[in-house]
Amino acid sequence: MCARYQIRRVVADGGMGRVYEALDMAEKRNVALKILHPDVAQDQVAVERFKREFGVSKQLPHLHIVDVLDFQPTHDGSYALVMEFLYGEELRATLKREGVIPPERVVRVLSQVALALDEAHASKFVHRDLKPDNVFLCQTREGDIVKILDFGSVKDKGDQAKKLTVMGTTIGSPYYMAPEQAQGLETLDHRADVWALAAIAYECVSGKVPFSGNNGPSILLSILTKEPIPVSNVAKGQKYPVPPSLDRVMLHAFKKNPGLRITSVGALADAFGAAYGLTGDHRLWAATPQTELAAQIAAALPLLLEAEGRPTRAGGDAADAFFGENESLGTLGDPFAGAGQPHLAAPQQQQQPNMGVAPTYPMAQVPYPAAPMAGAAQYSNVEYSDAQVGVPKSNVGWLVPVIIGGVALVIGIIIALIALG
Repeated sequence: MCARYQIRRVVADGGMGRVYEALDMAEKRNVALKILHPDVAQDQVAVERFKREFGVSKQLPHLHIVDVLDFQPTHDGSYALVMEFLYGEELRATLKREGVIPPERVVRVLSQVALALDEAHASKFVHRDLKPDNVFLCQTREGDIVKILDFGSVKDKGDQAKKLTVMGTTIGSPYYMAPEQAQGLETLDHRADVWALAAIAYECVSGKVPFSGNNGPSILLSILTKEPIPVSNVAKGQKYPVPPSLDRVMLHAFKKNPGLRITSVGALADAFGAAYGLTGDHRLWAATPQTELAAQIAAALPLLLEAEGRPTRAGGDAADAFFGENESLGTLGDPFAGAGQPHLAAPQQQQQPNMGVAPTYPMAQVPYPAAPMAGAAQYSNVEYSDAQVGVPKSNVGWLVPVIIGGVALVIGIIIALIALG
C-alpha cells in the first residue's frame, strides 16, 4: 500500500476517517486516499459500509460520480479507499462562502446530479445521504462539472442485496432527510433522493434549509409534521430573485407521502429549470454553458416575477385537497394560504390528475405558468350567493322546502297503501 501511494497532505478530516492527497506511483497521477480512523476500523459494520462504497461505485461508472479506483488494508489495521483526485470544492464550501448561488448554476448542478442518480436508481441503488457536502464542484470555463461523493450509506434495493441496516435505524443527514427515511422505514426508495435533492436546491436559491431545528430530533419532527415556507418568500431580499413558479415545484418535491412526490430526480431537475423559464430538459442543461443558461433565465425572469404582486386565494382549493395537493402529516388546507403566494395553475397535462397518482412534470414544452390561472384572481374573495350564480332571489323561497316535503309525504302514503293492500 505505502509503496504504491505516497501521501502528500491532508485535504479533509471527518468523524469516519481522513482524506489525503497522494501520488499513485504506478499510474503517475494524483489520487485521494480515504482512510478510516483506527477506532472506526474496529467497527465491522463501518468497515462493511466502506467496502460497499467501493463495490457500489465500481458498479456505477459515470462522469458525474467520483471514480473509485482501489480498496486496500493499511499497515496499521485500517482500510483505505483510493479515488480520483478532484480539483474544486464541495457545494457546502460554496454555500458557506456565497450564501446563495445563481439559478443557472443550480440548474447545471441539479441536471448533472440527476443524470448520475437516475442511472443509479435504475440499478436499484439509493444514495441516502445526498447533501451539499457530497456534491463536489469542479469548476471549468463553461460551468461546474459535478461529482457525487460517498456511496457508503447507499441502500441496495436489489433482490440479492446484503442488509447492513437494522430496521428502524435512521441513516442520513437530518436537514435533507425524507419522512420515510427519518422513520427508518424499509419501504424507502429512490424518492428519498428526490426529497434530498429538492432540499439542496431550496438551500441553494434561498440560503436556508427547508426544515430546521435545534437538534437532530427537532429537525426530524419538523420534517414529519410541518410544511416549509414557500421558497420565494424565504429568498426575498437575496441577490438572485426566486419566482413563485418554483414554489409549486418544491411543494410537490416535499410531499410527505412518497407516492405523491415528484417521481424522479430527472423530473425534479426538469421542473426546476422550467420554473425559471428554461426550454429543453436536464439532459440538455447539464452540458449547456452557464452563461447561456443565465441569458435564458434573465429573459424569462421579469415575466415570472410578475406573479408576486397578484392577488392570492383566500383558502385551499377543494380539488387540490381531494387529489392530495395539500396532503401532509398534520397539515390541512393550502400550505400557501396567507403566505402571500399566488395560486399557480398546474400544467395543462395535469389539470385532471388520476386519483392517487403523483403529479408528473413535463419537460419545458409546458413550463410552469408564471401567473395565476386565468380568471382565478377575481373570484378569490367572492362570497357566492343565489344572485351571483344566476338564480334570482324571491320572497317566496320558503315554498320550495314545503312543496318538497308535501310530495315526499304523498309518496310515503301511497307506498303504505300498496303494502297494506
